[in-house]
Formats: sequence, structure tokens, C-alpha cells
Amino acid sequence: MTSQTTAEIAAEPPAPAGTPPASPERSGPGVPTIAAIARELGVSVPTVSKVLNGRADVAPATRARVEEALRRHRYRRRPSRRPAGTGLVDLAFHELGSMWSMEIIRGVEAAAARRGTSVILSDLSGSHRPPRTWLETTLARPPLGVLLVAAQLDPAQQHRLVSRSIPVVVIDTDGEPPADVPTVGSDNWAGGLAAARHLLQLGHRRVAAISGPSDMLCSRARMDGFRSAHAEAGVPLDPALVREGDFTQEGGYAQALDLLRGPDRPTAVFAGSDLQALGVVRAARELGLGVPEDLSVVGYDDLPIVEWTAPRLTTVRQPLADMGALATSMLLDLVDGRTPATLRVNLATELVLRESTAPPGA
Repeated sequence: MTSQTTAEIAAEPPAPAGTPPASPERSGPGVPTIAAIARELGVSVPTVSKVLNGRADVAPATRARVEEALRRHRYRRRPSRRPAGTGLVDLAFHELGSMWSMEIIRGVEAAAARRGTSVILSDLSGSHRPPRTWLETTLARPPLGVLLVAAQLDPAQQHRLVSRSIPVVVIDTDGEPPADVPTVGSDNWAGGLAAARHLLQLGHRRVAAISGPSDMLCSRARMDGFRSAHAEAGVPLDPALVREGDFTQEGGYAQALDLLRGPDRPTAVFAGSDLQALGVVRAARELGLGVPEDLSVVGYDDLPIVEWTAPRLTTVRQPLADMGALATSMLLDLVDGRTPATLRVNLATELVLRESTAPPGA
């Protein structure tokens, strides 16, 4: 008889309804069964099964030993076929609550509904790395798969999902993800290039930029495109006109006030998001500047609200709903055992000309 700790023996209630049993089959050549892992560790098969199913009634030290053995043996539960119209997709946002996130949710919900699947939302409260509490809740649920928005898993978290055959797809990745994790984004470099080209072609030579957070890949790519347009046109870029923002209206407003109060203010501003652009427009008005008569403004995202601003906002269209829908389809293909044709998808961006830009002094 194998030995067990008191905590392991104390509580072994049946698994919650709908919890998939841990498969004892080999998950690949040379990979042991959970029975073999249990024998190796000197614990019971139900204990290993509980760890796989995210159950709480396992001693922390024992859980750590089981997780380490699963990682060492590269254990992966054999995925089971799901009946049509069942299961959940966990959509985890780096930060939830903006109009930007609502567009992604719209695309995810539509694609999931077409595949008979429901969506549950998680808010990571501004973190680009999901906390332990999120992972434990996710494993206890568990979902068919996980969509991460502007966030990534660390290697240990990724292994724990992989070992349970819970696939992950990242939307708008904040950095370079592991080679085997699919991602869906948009061509941010081309978007920044198009925005700056437009302003330079109008004749602006002092063009400011309020980027997004520097720890996000999309922000850096947009600024790289912005700088490339200046180099292409042979127009020097004044470093004092480049500011780091946070993609919010408040951030755009604060940075714009500082830029526009200077002695040699810019004649145009490229804001790294539509929300920041709205903050720029407000700051300009408070300082008595007309848009676009005194200041041209270009946003990014093409959120529905910018059609209703005065003036209507020139912006770079990012297909947010399409990104959400495509990522969901890729994830559910993985759930159903189909490998995506490509693991890296960047959808095209497009400059949408409206009324917030004009030649300088117009």
C-alpha cells in the first residue's frame, strides 16, 4: 500500500459534476500513465487525478511534487471529444472595461456562438502575467481553452495548462510568445507608418506622438512605424515630442496639455489609441486650439465612438472584432484536434481619413 499524507486522505469527495476524469493512458511515446507517476511519488492515483483536475484538497507540498513530475515526464492528458454545444472558453484580459476590450469581446462571443460554445471573462487587473489565483480557478473549472489578451503565461503556467490539454491562443501579445503558442494581432508597424505618413504629407514637420505603454509590443511597433515614416521623408523627429501614454483618455489629456503648453508646440499629434486621441482633442480645446485648424490629431483603433466626435476622428482602423473572432476559431480548432495553418496571424490595418486632420495652419 502506498503512503499518503494526512491532508491527502482527509478529503477525497467525488469530482464535481462535469469534471473530466484524468486519463490513465499514455499521453505519448515513453510518457508514463498517472498510475505510474503515482507509484513513483508514493501517492494514490486519485491524488494525481485531483491535481490534474485542479481540486483544492491536496497538500501544497504534494501538489508541487505531482506538478514537478508531470512537467518532468512531459505528461499531457489525452483530450476527449466534446459534444457539440458544450464547454466554456476563458477570455482573460490584461485589463478589462474599455471600449477597446468590448470590440474584442464582440468578436469572441460571435465566433464562440457559431461553434456552440460559451465565454467566461477574466480581468487580470492590469497585469501582463496571470496571477496564481487565476490559474488555480481556471484549472478547477476547467475551460475548453484560454484566450489571453495582451498577456502571456510563464513557462510553469503554460505547462500546467498543456498537461491538462487546455490550449491557449494570445490576442495582441505584449511580447514574443513561445513558438508553439498561436497569436492573433494586427500590423501595428504599418499602422504607425500610415499615420505619420499622412501627417507628413499634409506638410506637418513638428509631429508629436503619445504612445501606449512601453512594455506592450503593439505600442513599440506603432512607434517604430512612426519613426520609419520620418526617416523615409527625411524629416528629423524631435525626441521631446515623443511621450509614453497609457492608452486612456486621461493619459492622452495629461500628455497633450504638457506638449501643447510648450513654447514650440507641435502642429499635429499621433495618439497611440482613440481614447488617448479624445484626451488630446479635449486638451487642445481647453487651450483655445481648434482641431484641425490649429492641431491635427490621428488616433488608433477606429472605435465606434470616433464617428460621433466633433470633429470626427482620423484614425488607424484595427480589426479588433475580427481579431477576437479569428483567435476563437483557432482555439476551438485546437480543442477539436485540428492544427492551425499558421501560428502567427497579423491582420491588416487601414488609415481612415475623417475631419481631425488638415495641413498646418489651415
